[in-house]
Amino acid sequence: MIRDLYNVRLRPAEGTATPLTEQEEQRYRAVLFSELGNKIADQGWVRYPAYTPEERRRLVDVAHRLTAYWGQQVFVEAEDQCRLRLCLAGYEALPKTLPARP
Repeated sequence: MIRDLYNVRLRPAEGTATPLTEQEEQRYRAVLFSELGNKIADQGWVRYPAYTPEERRRLVDVAHRLTAYWGQQVFVEAEDQCRLRLCLAGYEALPKTLPARP
């Protein structure tokens, strides 16, 4: 007996992520815009994980959208290899300097 399989997709290889569909991407960016925007409005900055270049581009795009929405620059800074910080002017991270030796 032969069965027809409908709506069957190949599974990705282990350890690889599947890309989001266009609709999923729009919904995810809308959630980031809302949630990160609220956090920035409350405390002036927010940090969010970004492990891949795609995630970093997504956060930079959200920062540009927030800048256009508020009319105030939202800065994006890389804190380390895995996190980005979005902040308003005046909330930028202080430069890391060594203390002066006596």
